[in-house]
Amino acid sequence: MLSAKYNDNKRYVIGVIGDIPALLTFWQMFKDQSNEAVLSEIGVVAAALPGETVLPEAHDSGHHIPTYAGYRAMLKAHPEINMVIETTGRSALVHELREYLPASVTLVERGAANFFINLLTSDKIWVACKADLLHTQNMLKTIIDQMDQEMLFLDNRGTIVDMNRAVLEKAGATKLKLMGRPYGEVFLGVDDPEAECDGDPLLVTLQTGETAEGVTSQVDTDGRMRYYRVYTHPVADEDGSISHVVAVRRDITQRTSIEQRLQQAEKLASIGELSTYMAHEIRNPLFAISGFANSLIRSPELSEKMREKVSIILEESKRLDLILKSLLNFTRPTGAEVHEVDLNELIRVTMGVMSLPCQNQRVECTVDLDESAALVKANPDLIKQCLINLVKNSLEAMENGGRLLVTSSMNPDFVVLSVEDTGHGIPLDIRDKIFSPFFSTRGKGHGLGLAQTRKIIDEIGGDVDLVSKENVGTKITLYLPPILAVADQQESE
Repeated sequence: MLSAKYNDNKRYVIGVIGDIPALLTFWQMFKDQSNEAVLSEIGVVAAALPGETVLPEAHDSGHHIPTYAGYRAMLKAHPEINMVIETTGRSALVHELREYLPASVTLVERGAANFFINLLTSDKIWVACKADLLHTQNMLKTIIDQMDQEMLFLDNRGTIVDMNRAVLEKAGATKLKLMGRPYGEVFLGVDDPEAECDGDPLLVTLQTGETAEGVTSQVDTDGRMRYYRVYTHPVADEDGSISHVVAVRRDITQRTSIEQRLQQAEKLASIGELSTYMAHEIRNPLFAISGFANSLIRSPELSEKMREKVSIILEESKRLDLILKSLLNFTRPTGAEVHEVDLNELIRVTMGVMSLPCQNQRVECTVDLDESAALVKANPDLIKQCLINLVKNSLEAMENGGRLLVTSSMNPDFVVLSVEDTGHGIPLDIRDKIFSPFFSTRGKGHGLGLAQTRKIIDEIGGDVDLVSKENVGTKITLYLPPILAVADQQESE
């Protein structure tokens, strides 16, 4: 019994000629090497078995394939046949068919049939493999482009050969512009392509052949500090040598900010314990020193030179006591009462006081207030102290004059107070330390101004943001919680 794939819409309508053993051998080969794509174009509609007295029946998926005692009867019954395949290889039969078949019917001898089937099968398999490969490639590209992390595909010299969509969106550039550039320009912010970056994970991966990671920081176009963790993964050839590297960059700015806040909280806790000890152990002898110095300076027997020395002791004792008070005040909770604060009015009053220092330093001060801003939930004296701290810092950054802008505004969650100057800016290497207690770039003061400001804003549920560019200026923004319209209702309930 023969088996075939039958369809009325075939590109090749075939009649097969041969004895039963030859036909079975040919058809088994055809089935083994064909696939759905091949069978969809080829249809065997009839078979001729010359010399057979008893003809077998043939079926394919319920379709009947008639058999005939001779090829002439087959062609007469099926004029749609456009190809005849002779499977016996007998030269006399082949010669007879060449003489009889019309020009519209192609004769395919046994050897040619084998070649024809193999060629058609290979072509269809190649097309199917290509389609499958394109589908897999598109699916992989779609997955990579959907990832939030930036991904660069590098050669073994660190040159960019491809990237995902996140890189293009972050860089604001086209793929053509980034192709061929050193990866350090994109991921590490290294201006010189030849420069090496300390802890560059790509160098570690190329040297060791293992996955590596590192942390880098950059100042974005808005002057904000951003932190990134960069991972590099080697891609090896069959011989084990690195041919490519996949570099992944993840933004960890938010996590770093939380870690810095936790570190500062731990630092404040340690300072609190230390200040309690200092107050107990230092203030008592300091009180005695000040008392005896006051007694000595009132003595008429004291010479002028000695009086000057005792005066120095008194001044230094007062300065030490002031430092202790500042330290104790910083480490303790403010405990200040929270009220409804009209931020705009507070800014007007405070900047009225600070206008004279601005004039003396040739600083042009501008105040821009949003009259629609909500009332703020805070202590007015403490917010005034924060504003004065920010203005003083700005004035110290503009020793030769400049411009100072103080603004109020609203966003969906907070009332916003900003102080922006055109000073020298904050260097990148100390930006992480600006809000740390006792850190100061000047020889005077205790370095508690900005640390105290952040502490006050944190305690009322606000936030502090720093934007700075060297030789351009600095902007510090305080986010203050507004008074909610439901507060009175809750209190009355």
